[in-house]
Amino acid sequence: MSHIATILLLGSGELGREFTISAKRLGARVIACDSYDDAPAMQVADGREVFSMLDGEALRAAAIRHQPDLIVPEIEAIRTEVLGDLEAQGFTVVPSALAAQLTMNRDAIRDLAAGELGLVTSRYAYATSLAEADEAARTIGYPLVMKPVMSSSGKGQSKVEGPDGLAAAWDHAVANMRGDRARVILEAFIAFDYEITLLTIRHRGGISFYPPIGHRQERGDYRESWQPAAMSAAALARAQEMAARIVTALEGKGRGWGLYGVEFFVARNSAGGEEVIFSELSPRPHDTGMVTLASQDLSEFDLHARAILGLPVPASITARPAASAVILADRDSEAFAFTGIAEALALGDTDVRLFGKPVTRPWRRMGVALARAESAEAAVSLAKQAAACVRIVYSPASD
Repeated sequence: MSHIATILLLGSGELGREFTISAKRLGARVIACDSYDDAPAMQVADGREVFSMLDGEALRAAAIRHQPDLIVPEIEAIRTEVLGDLEAQGFTVVPSALAAQLTMNRDAIRDLAAGELGLVTSRYAYATSLAEADEAARTIGYPLVMKPVMSSSGKGQSKVEGPDGLAAAWDHAVANMRGDRARVILEAFIAFDYEITLLTIRHRGGISFYPPIGHRQERGDYRESWQPAAMSAAALARAQEMAARIVTALEGKGRGWGLYGVEFFVARNSAGGEEVIFSELSPRPHDTGMVTLASQDLSEFDLHARAILGLPVPASITARPAASAVILADRDSEAFAFTGIAEALALGDTDVRLFGKPVTRPWRRMGVALARAESAEAAVSLAKQAAACVRIVYSPASD
């Protein structure tokens, strides 16, 4: 069978799983890679490779072995200098090796956004020791947020109310960092009114934006997301302008094609306007964008696949009101099952997506419930009800 392209997928979690399904529907061949076997994307891919994405030699060997048309990172923790080498040798990295290099580290992407592009961000500083963190905190002021410069899904993030909480936040950040750099970013806490993910896609025809996604976080990770998020036309225009500038800057030596999840805080001011503040960026489908599986005719995964394959992408999409709510594990286990799916699906216009992760861990996302309703608010309520119906039943040996 001939394929439109061979894709080497680096990281095979739930986002990679949905992307693999979308890419295969368009005729692509996908080789899914991750540090453990039977990861979610591997279960639907054409082939698999098991190795750490931080093992540069193994990463290089996989690329040489499969000769992919596209190398598609799904996670941040990758030996990005190898991606740069592969791009220099003629491989196409999605969206570019530069994007992978900068977004792997919060310090690099923040310096680009604030320092080079002049985007509005919170006050921030870096630290490589508790002593440096204390000095930075004195400058920034409390409350503040501390995060590892390299982590994902909010891992290692803490809000610090005062000096007494700084040491615990440092320990939490270092314990949950990815990679081999003990470095954190300290950010002034922003009393924002809401936060959004703006799905921004670079494709053969230019740049397109899709309706903003609202989301609520807890423990540094999202719990519910909804689309469309209500925001003023002026604030949306500012977010789009900032998103376009930063995704263009990430093109590097690559094509820059693909979907980016660009996160913003929005704070209302005393004059009744809304200030838009850049937060973070992922050069790939975003976890909060799981809602697009219900809200859009073409999900973020469909759009990412179209863009990187050089296929036509709609200039605009209208999102119907919908929401996603996560289904979380609460312990470590290799023996578990799900119940309550029928109850979740009987609630109305709902759906359940289980990720197929082979083991559970405390606070690990194991699936999402999706819901559509007449308004985003009603969809959030329905999605949360559906998620609450789905329960993880552990074997007695795991208790």
